[in-house]
Amino acid sequence: MSDLKITGLHKHYGAFHAVKGIDLEVPSGEFTVLVGPSGCGKSTLLRTIAGLEEASSGTIEIGGEDVTWARPRDRNIAMVFQNYALYPYLNVKDNVAFGLRSRKVPEAEVEKRVSRAAEMLGIGHLLTRFPRELSGGQRQRVAIGRAIVRDAILYLFDEPLSNLDAQLRDDMRVEIKRLHQELGRTMVYVTHDQIEAMTLADRIVLLRDGLIEQQGSPLDLFERPKTRFVAGFLGSPKMNFIPATTTETGVALNDGTRLDMPGRNGLKAGQAVVLGLRPQYIAMAGQSLAKGHARVPVTIELVQPTGSRVQATMPLGGASIIAELAAHDVSRPGERTEIDIDMTRAVIIDPQSEQVI
Repeated sequence: MSDLKITGLHKHYGAFHAVKGIDLEVPSGEFTVLVGPSGCGKSTLLRTIAGLEEASSGTIEIGGEDVTWARPRDRNIAMVFQNYALYPYLNVKDNVAFGLRSRKVPEAEVEKRVSRAAEMLGIGHLLTRFPRELSGGQRQRVAIGRAIVRDAILYLFDEPLSNLDAQLRDDMRVEIKRLHQELGRTMVYVTHDQIEAMTLADRIVLLRDGLIEQQGSPLDLFERPKTRFVAGFLGSPKMNFIPATTTETGVALNDGTRLDMPGRNGLKAGQAVVLGLRPQYIAMAGQSLAKGHARVPVTIELVQPTGSRVQATMPLGGASIIAELAAHDVSRPGERTEIDIDMTRAVIIDPQSEQVI
């Protein structure tokens, strides 16, 4: 069963077409992440689902009921906002309980739900404090607590971690993931951060210019992108793109380097393409060469240590590429070495349509 079904949804702001005919189903219990660059329509889509924006056309069903024109309070949803939206004159307990009390839930039930949410989020010791006495991470936990005490069909998150520092974002991602596993409820989460999308989602919906570019599991989009946009958006460091020409068995780069691609026999030779290589599938060359791999001599231009890994920049085929190597594989710019490229993971892109071939 789908807890959320969107059919032919459009949203206009005057002449600006923000959402362009979205069709989307979110099965019960799934954690779906809407991701994309600024201006792609992801927050507008979420706010339209919530009823905070009015649809221009199309339908929205939540729990099998058409709520396209229903008020937000009648949609059986709970929402966590980017700016926390806590009441400064209420303490933590009363902030979490506010929505329940406004719906005349019996006080004994309010106490039970607030206590359970506080225990799940680790804010039991903060219940008597006011928002001004809390850190950013604590405020976000309170905002999430206020949402999860609702017995809602659908939980919506609008970039809830964007105001937190890097360490807190990491911590809160773990908390939200654990929360979803414990509650088992349907969640739709908006972010522009592809790392958040990859780590949290059961399914990623990648938007571009008001349309769904591709949707699927994080691994599907990472390993089997359908377009250059998808390939370049997901993954950190992002995919390397190198101009190339097809051969009968693979590709030839602009510097004459020829790279065979397993399973690509029979390619029409001479076609201009773009070769996509993920930094994670480039390693230092070992003593033996695995089937489907290629060995290429390179000169290291730039070294960026990240702890257990190092991002090494080098020229290849007239382009500058990045390889993600083990920490001690390279130590300085100017070093000459050989790299091992896993060509079974490479993609070929048509430069005209930007579709993966």
